[in-house]
Amino acid sequence: MKMAFSKPLSRMVSQVVLDLDDGIVNDVLKRFLLKYNKQWNTKVAHNLVGKTSREAATIFLQDYGLPLSVKELMDMITRLFSDQWYNIKAFPCANQLIKHLSSNGVPMALASNPPKLNMEGKISDHHGWKESFLAIVGGDDVINGKQSPDIFPKAAKRINTEPSNYLVIKDSLKCCR
Repeated sequence: MKMAFSKPLSRMVSQVVLDLDDGIVNDVLKRFLLKYNKQWNTKVAHNLVGKTSREAATIFLQDYGLPLSVKELMDMITRLFSDQWYNIKAFPCANQLIKHLSSNGVPMALASNPPKLNMEGKISDHHGWKESFLAIVGGDDVINGKQSPDIFPKAAKRINTEPSNYLVIKDSLKCCR
């Protein structure tokens, strides 16, 4: 396939910022709701996408009318996540991409809404991943989580690059509109 550009590229991308899928969230929250005799609502799920953990917890509590504080919910959910979080297998294409970029000396950062500590733990079992990222930025490192783009410039800054030089690779269809 040949690609045509209306203007010649004057600059090539020199760094990459990757988003990390936190798709385990729905399964854990569905099971959590069963304890309160509540049914999972996909409409509520869409309201949680792109929020920081604290923002999502606040929305979740309001939408389901649960008798918990944000801190209590976050503590309970964190314990539930820890059982599954580190067992998630990466897609083969993700392994190939990270290996390719790393072997070609492309500086990379990882940026996503889960707390940084969770992301570090999640990638620790994937051979070569932890060493491949010069920076890891979690939702706890920024004021506004995704959908706000704040997390990506912060990650780029940590790998010493300018916005015009980095490429963000997302893992969500919602972001491909």
